[in-house]
Amino acid sequence: MSDVHLGAPRPGAEQGGLDERSRAILAFEAEWPQHDGAKEEALRARFGMEPARYYQVLARLTDDPRAQAHAPLLIGRLRRLRDARAARRARLLH
Repeated sequence: MSDVHLGAPRPGAEQGGLDERSRAILAFEAEWPQHDGAKEEALRARFGMEPARYYQVLARLTDDPRAQAHAPLLIGRLRRLRDARAARRARLLH
């Protein structure tokens, strides 16, 4: 299982853009916005990675300006969700 490389584009990546696997992960997330068992099975079958690894890759993509340029609505939604979770955690700690 290979990792999505978010530094220099991987071979076959568009110049200055996201590689094919990163684009596929963003498309998958747009198709499966809810986290459930069916999504976990689908991501294992499609990407050959465990859910924890998928969400690590997705978190990196959420902060990648190339992903923002490629899928601005999706990245905006993911950032809002992440920020809301962080705010809830902060309220619980105080």
